[in-house]
Amino acid sequence: MTTLRFTKGHGTENDFVLLFDERGDLDMTPELVRFLCDRRAGLGADGVIRAVRAGHLPAGTGFDPAAWFMDYWNADGSTSEMCGNGARVFGALLERDAHLDLRDGLTFGTRGGARTVTALGDGRYAVGMGEYRIDADDFDAEVEAVGLAPARPALSVDLGNPHHVVALAHLGELEALDLARAPVVNPQPPTGSNVEFVVTLGGEVRDGVERGRVRMRVHERGSGETRSCGTGACAVALAVRQWAGDGSPDVWDVEVPGGLVTVRVAGGRTILEGPAVLIADGDVVIPASVRLAASAR
Repeated sequence: MTTLRFTKGHGTENDFVLLFDERGDLDMTPELVRFLCDRRAGLGADGVIRAVRAGHLPAGTGFDPAAWFMDYWNADGSTSEMCGNGARVFGALLERDAHLDLRDGLTFGTRGGARTVTALGDGRYAVGMGEYRIDADDFDAEVEAVGLAPARPALSVDLGNPHHVVALAHLGELEALDLARAPVVNPQPPTGSNVEFVVTLGGEVRDGVERGRVRMRVHERGSGETRSCGTGACAVALAVRQWAGDGSPDVWDVEVPGGLVTVRVAGGRTILEGPAVLIADGDVVIPASVRLAASAR
């Protein structure tokens, strides 16, 4: 019988199974990830995050071998470059289990490059999301989705992982979407895409800072519709900010089904702020039918 120690956590209800594996004793397999994320036969999650030193996995090549690495897997067993909500939960896990003080920030590795997580207090964290890229001035794709007709124009945004952002006219359109089926993006991205749908809600000035406000839903490649997406919130803020033109805010409050996150745009980079919660620890029995990598047996 094989058992695995795990932690369950979430960032604005984007939930993860977390594995603290500093020495790289566990080599992940897609079968194991799919089992852990299964909401009926497993633990249930949008993805799996393994906390491991960079020197213990091929994806960590190029980082200091002693650096922490966020080994992120989607629920379908595929890997992803980066997860903003997951990065906050990853930080909370390292604070607790690696006994780190993140008040001055910690730089760690991801498949999308180096990122920095900083503890803000009261269970909130800020994640430096790295550089972004927007190649079009307006729209460069079209998206079809169940519950939305006709197809709508979209803007592609690269945050280390791919996104397509669609602006909707009102909240009724947002609520009518059926995201159980993946939206279709044309032209089709070669590695798939996260697709966000957004409605602008105006803005306010708070503490002398102008802030925009939007509401979004998202279908994440490899996971389906999730309650929140950190890189998706950044993509939405960047897209709406670009559509709004000169003088638009650099700070955006983004409402997601699982809560609220804040995106700050600073030059060619974004910072994502929001909560992270560790909710449970335990041991899970891995069925014999689930294939493990040789070093994990």
